[in-house]
Amino acid sequence: MSNVSGVIKSIQDIMRKDVGVDGDAQRISQLVWMFFLKIYDDREAEVELLEDDYKSPLPEHLRWRNWATDAEGITGEALSDFVNLQLFPTLKGKLVLSGPTGERAKVIRNVFEDAYNYMKSGTLMRQVINKICEIDFNNTDDRHTFGGIYEQILKDLQSAGNAGEFYTPRAVTKFIIDRVDPKLAESVLDPACGTGGFLACTIDHKRSKYVLNADDEAALVASIHGVEKKALPHMLCITNMILHGMDTPTQIEHDNMLSRRAYTDYGEADRVNVIVTNPPFGGMEEDGVENQFPATLRTRETADLFMALVVKLLKVNGRAAVVLPDGFLFGEGMKTRLKQMLLEQCHLHTVVRLPNGVFNPYTGIKTNILFFTKKAEGQWPATSAVWFYEHPYPDGVSSYNKTRPMQVEEFATECAWWGDEADGFAARVETAQAWKVSIDDIKARNHNLDIKNPHVREQISHDPDELLMQYQSQQKEIQGLRDQLKVILGTALTGAH
Repeated sequence: MSNVSGVIKSIQDIMRKDVGVDGDAQRISQLVWMFFLKIYDDREAEVELLEDDYKSPLPEHLRWRNWATDAEGITGEALSDFVNLQLFPTLKGKLVLSGPTGERAKVIRNVFEDAYNYMKSGTLMRQVINKICEIDFNNTDDRHTFGGIYEQILKDLQSAGNAGEFYTPRAVTKFIIDRVDPKLAESVLDPACGTGGFLACTIDHKRSKYVLNADDEAALVASIHGVEKKALPHMLCITNMILHGMDTPTQIEHDNMLSRRAYTDYGEADRVNVIVTNPPFGGMEEDGVENQFPATLRTRETADLFMALVVKLLKVNGRAAVVLPDGFLFGEGMKTRLKQMLLEQCHLHTVVRLPNGVFNPYTGIKTNILFFTKKAEGQWPATSAVWFYEHPYPDGVSSYNKTRPMQVEEFATECAWWGDEADGFAARVETAQAWKVSIDDIKARNHNLDIKNPHVREQISHDPDELLMQYQSQQKEIQGLRDQLKVILGTALTGAH
């Protein structure tokens, strides 16, 4: 069946009738744990065909196939009691976490530790379950279509008030993974993995380019690592990994990477070959998190703390690509020190400047992709020049939106221009979109990386976010002049006496 989106809408309409489900956030949470169990069961059915001795981590009577698939089966109060008194208590705290099924059991427990059954009506729950059973996640078309459901769930999450967490468009994740090109056994980390978009794209990339046999597949699975602090995106990420063939995604941790341990406690054993991430920006961490970082890097700005951690966690010659807002490029204070550290310890070879609207409908903030490689201490300072590439809109497009999102094909020009880091990107040339800035020029600008395209005349921006930022900057300058004037007047008056 191909109309997965229609099924989702039907499910949401049913849930709206239930008095226990209050608003989008609860409706999404309810939907996700049910989908997880259905997807897990479909995946188990696939694995059972491949492994003669497969044993489920779930007790037989709690497997989806044994209580959910019969459309005329358990319903009403009996279904509510089964879910509330048997299913949830067992999945949260009574699974066997040792032995041959222990690792799989841990995955399920971690998914359900912060999950809840909000539905009060067992009759409506049965209707939802019957709708979910219409989808076969072992069917390639249904599995592919479900990718679109993630986007819809994330848009719903955004409207439910989860500010600062933006779905990274598939075109951007594909371009980043294609340019970073993680090799088969290279460890890949997303320290703020959300629903796993970068990790899923990495799996697809490695499979298409490097996996030839079962040993290669095992190496791929072992190489994927993610951390997500919020329960619902973590549950979605686990589900996404299972859909992508990772039966036991124990490397997807439910934790806050920023607070789990002190910055100085991370050592060589914690470092990875590749980091790809779009950290939450515009948000503030809770009190005390910044104390895990050295005094020179302390801030409560989430994206800045993640950026400091990315540099720390890369192996020598490890590669990273990080999506960051314009504010990081021109910001001062701690941001200046962070950029100094980045340019000193890493080869920041490319900044791709994305146009407005890439993250619509979530935010109009302009964003950039920073590509860099960690260098050994003996090779510091690592950056001698930075290439900038301004990604243009396609012909006939003035902004991206829900009906006209960015397409991965738009990055073909960048890919053709890119070159090879091994020869210092010798093939790169300046174009109408690309320009090179020396480290001396960057230092003279006090490490301000918000460098406009010199090939384009200064344009007047009508973007509200940019205009507001300009206004705030001007107000700051005006206040500075007022303060200076007060000092001058005060000195003059004192001298007059």
